Amino acid sequence: MANGFVGSTKSFPFSFDVDVEEEEQGRVTPRLAKRIGSESPTSAVGAEAPRELPNELSAPYEVPQFPIEQIEKKLLIQRQLNVKAAECGQSVRSFGGSEAGGAGAVFDEKLRSADDDDTDFVLPHFQRVAISGEDTSGVPLEDLQQASSYLVQALELRKRYMEISQQSYAMITARFVRSTDANAPAYVPSVHVHKHIADHIVHPPFRAGKDPWECPNPAPKDYVIRSDKGVFNLYQRDAAGAESRLPYEYITLQQYIADMNIMCNMMSDGPLKSFCYRRLSYLSSKFQLHVLLNELRELASQKAVPHRDFYNIRKVDTHIHAASCMNQKHLLRFIKKTLKTHADEVVTLHKGSPMTLKAVFQSMNLSTYDLTVDMLDVHADRNTFHRFDKFNAKYNPIGESRLREVFLKTDNYMNGKYFARIIKEVASDLEESKYQNAELRLSIYGKSPSEWAKLAKWAIQYNVYSDNVRWLIQIPRLYDIFKSNKIMNNFQEFLSNIFQPLFEVTRDPNSNYELHKFLTHVVGFDSVDDESKPENPMLDPESRCPEEWDDEENPPYAYYLYYMYANMTVLNHFRKEQGLNTFVLRPHCGEAGPVQHLVCGFLLAENISHGLLLRKVPVLQYLYYLAQISIAMSPLSNNSLFLNYHRNPLPEFLARGLCITLSTDDPLQFHFTKEPLMEEYSIAAQVWKLSSCDMCELARNSVLMSGFPHEMKQYWLGPNYMKEGVAGNDITRTNVPDIRISFRHETLLDELTNIFKEGMSARR
Repeated sequence: MANGFVGSTKSFPFSFDVDVEEEEQGRVTPRLAKRIGSESPTSAVGAEAPRELPNELSAPYEVPQFPIEQIEKKLLIQRQLNVKAAECGQSVRSFGGSEAGGAGAVFDEKLRSADDDDTDFVLPHFQRVAISGEDTSGVPLEDLQQASSYLVQALELRKRYMEISQQSYAMITARFVRSTDANAPAYVPSVHVHKHIADHIVHPPFRAGKDPWECPNPAPKDYVIRSDKGVFNLYQRDAAGAESRLPYEYITLQQYIADMNIMCNMMSDGPLKSFCYRRLSYLSSKFQLHVLLNELRELASQKAVPHRDFYNIRKVDTHIHAASCMNQKHLLRFIKKTLKTHADEVVTLHKGSPMTLKAVFQSMNLSTYDLTVDMLDVHADRNTFHRFDKFNAKYNPIGESRLREVFLKTDNYMNGKYFARIIKEVASDLEESKYQNAELRLSIYGKSPSEWAKLAKWAIQYNVYSDNVRWLIQIPRLYDIFKSNKIMNNFQEFLSNIFQPLFEVTRDPNSNYELHKFLTHVVGFDSVDDESKPENPMLDPESRCPEEWDDEENPPYAYYLYYMYANMTVLNHFRKEQGLNTFVLRPHCGEAGPVQHLVCGFLLAENISHGLLLRKVPVLQYLYYLAQISIAMSPLSNNSLFLNYHRNPLPEFLARGLCITLSTDDPLQFHFTKEPLMEEYSIAAQVWKLSSCDMCELARNSVLMSGFPHEMKQYWLGPNYMKEGVAGNDITRTNVPDIRISFRHETLLDELTNIFKEGMSARR
């Protein structure tokens, strides 16, 4: 292997392939030989000085008499370097035709993207590391081809799952996957309009003065909604009354189990594990070399941008629970203020009789003067490490579930009045900061089909809305508790309580117009609970359907996630037909427990939260990198529950190029300041010595993985943010240098090129 540096204007001890004209070289060399050892820097300006341009080879601090020639030389060399940089970038994009069995031209045509037609952006100039040679993988050819074939198969599986469910898939990876399909067109042109910065909207795309809950109201459909083996389907009646099922495609349980087995076999394949580990180690080393060579260039690029630094770029907290989105001091202040101003307000029922807020605190022998942060006892401590049961108890202020019901619930005697107020205070703080946003998680437990109507009424009645906030619905995996308390008979009732109201309101929005309006601000679904609970991580092909799952044993994680995915898939098809927004699956995944949870996330989820266990599974970690699956990581949360801060894999994931970002999880339990997201970033920057470029890259990733509308993302990241590589970056908005974006893009292209080239060779 040979290393070379492309794109630098510095001189190096080894030869630099820059073609200098022979005439220039002939004029400079004798002059240089004549001056060495015989002239001082000032002798060139004397009366007996030889006939040459003053200062041409003297000290740089002297002002040249004729600088135009020097400037022209520099421009000439710079143009030659630009050509080399462009050739390097172009060579990374294409396959070698000879190694692909003469099909290189076909693959090149299939791999074209709309961005290849852009001519108004140039690749940034920085020092690139080029690896040359016949074999750059470091493993035997047979192992390389077998590993590549497995990886291509896994990426094809994920693409199919994402397309069926209307979820997003990385564009660059999708182009490579499309190249493996013999029936796919060589190049699918898309409507492609390049927007210049001058076309960028100046004002935010918020509808000032308009009702935030205003939304389209499609005509009702005369469809029949019926569950079939746990998945809701829609049927259309003809004139004779016969029913025909609408062709909404979804993955069957048997197919899902088969694909899970394929993925698990890949994880245990020895040569594949070795190959993926070597590639991940290479990516880490390449990033370290990139930082050594280009850190100062990246910093200079950031300093050249006016009115933009880490504090005023957009950041989204993509993983935060609404019931704990405030810090403990904020909650204490809110409780004290409410107790002083609304002491006589009836807040709950005790043994059937109304109870005021003052009476609630008197029953605990407490007054506003007695309340302290320590007495609230909501902050996680060393006793919660690997004790999820103790952590859950921290959600109860002063250890009283009654206070949690009064202040932190939407479904209580007051219909969540106090909870709405404190959420609006948190949203107001976000609006004041201007650049911080959050995707809050609200709970639907599946106990009753009326939960959705109550939640929507809470949001509309108290106008719980902010331009800086979007909602995700978290579904705790608590079927076993409901069953043991005889609240439901089987798992199908749990699924019906969650999904049937959504199908009904999509079929006829007027059946519950408040829920219809609320759903327009919902981004997707999350699955939450303690992942470390013992379970059988693999599903059996003979697994019982939800109607037959009637014992008190809780279904495994993979079972929960499949039925959430399958029902969401059919619902997305229906909502898309109605012209409504669709949902995505963004579960807690890989925080603890079996690594098979990450296989479920790879197949079913658009992005995940936590992903800590990827550090133990190199095959999945490499696949998450190739597919650019976004991961919201919460190191402070993990530090209190499952993994010490210094062992967190976040800096390693960042170096390797995984699409990760920082999130807070539960500020009430883990943070101390008014701005928990900034606290998360600041601690990470101090502990791991993250640069400004690293932090801005994490913030940009958070916006990309969030569920905020396309128009908002355009305003935050630039009008072309969906394009690949440098074409999609606007440093005046993101503060991420083009150098960093180009490095990430070229490295991913290089990895995908090697994988798909060898994978296709193995298939032939």
